[in-house]
Amino acid sequence: MGNRCSNNLGIPPAKGPNTVGCTDFMMDHTVQGTFFRLYYPCQEIEKPEKPDWVPCREYFNGLADFMKINRTLSEKIFNYFFGSFKIPAFLDAPFKSNGKCPVIIFSHGLGAFRTLYSAICVEMASQGFIVASVEHRDLSASATFTFREKTESEKANKNFPKPCTSDPADLVKEWMYYRPLRHGENEFTLRNQQVKQRGDECILALDKLIEINSGISVQNVLQTQFDWTTLENSMDLCRIAVMGHSFGGATVIEALCKEVKFKCGIALDAWMLPLDDEIFPRVKQPIFFINSEKFQWAGNISRMRKLDSAVIQRKMITIRGTVHQSFPDFTFLTGNWIGKLMKLKGEIDPELAMDICNKATLAFLQRHLGLENNFNQWDPLIDGNDDLLIPGTNVTVLQSAM
Repeated sequence: MGNRCSNNLGIPPAKGPNTVGCTDFMMDHTVQGTFFRLYYPCQEIEKPEKPDWVPCREYFNGLADFMKINRTLSEKIFNYFFGSFKIPAFLDAPFKSNGKCPVIIFSHGLGAFRTLYSAICVEMASQGFIVASVEHRDLSASATFTFREKTESEKANKNFPKPCTSDPADLVKEWMYYRPLRHGENEFTLRNQQVKQRGDECILALDKLIEINSGISVQNVLQTQFDWTTLENSMDLCRIAVMGHSFGGATVIEALCKEVKFKCGIALDAWMLPLDDEIFPRVKQPIFFINSEKFQWAGNISRMRKLDSAVIQRKMITIRGTVHQSFPDFTFLTGNWIGKLMKLKGEIDPELAMDICNKATLAFLQRHLGLENNFNQWDPLIDGNDDLLIPGTNVTVLQSAM
């Protein structure tokens, strides 16, 4: 894929001390398996390859379906505007062992997929984290895929399309696209079912990392060049967090409720509708809500406030001048006029917004994972003490709505 429209746009490079590698992992080729993009501190290599930001054209088709626009037309438009962008990480680069890494499981938003939050994930990896960005199979991703076994006739057919280099030869890729809400369908019923699956998928991804860390041999369905045995004993499994945006923010709450191995959660502009009220009192870990200025509304904030606690730290800040799409990578990849027209950019410089979000996140993670880094230099951000931040929310919430 390629385009002629990148100009000086691009996903910003990481600011941490570590070079970052990335690779894909799929365990079990069916929908019951787990699929994630892993970001990690890596060694320097001679001829590094940066992966495409959008892995293949089917993801463009999925984005078109999600946006309810024609696939043929949109594929040309998306490819022109976004087709040549690369993720600022080195594909399948060797892992760099330098003490045990804390772990983050990341959950994407509605209509997104595993690569669209690379600015956040790469930055966390550059600061020493191992990050697994899950691609959800609950039909909330714009696109994802599984595999099925070839039929006997397909095996015998010499003209049957050959798989991509990373695809197993004896399996056939099957695409799953975003499922829109049907006419008359209750949205809570669908989204609640999906968020429960999403939480389980985050836990399954963590379980796979725990196996990899313990030295258990794992079978990656995708035939990548990365040596997974190098991750043995590389992770600090006492320091695990879950993080996500929008629907992924709700997934953070769901995962915290279900799995105590997650020691804290970061919810970026969380969309709270999918969650059962009954789970709120069962969440015992610290949570940091980082919101945009333009997305939130009273009903959504009031549900966040139901997680307030006198004994467990629950923090909320709002980044001035931001919109809901200030967290995914799209905000860096469109010019000012188009970005604001499509609500992919706010009034604030997107790199400045991402920088303050990442610094606040790192400070919160240090505080609640017990890290011995210098991220506590950004502790004031946790309380919203910065000109670019609003402590709590800019939304007026009536007490009766709480």
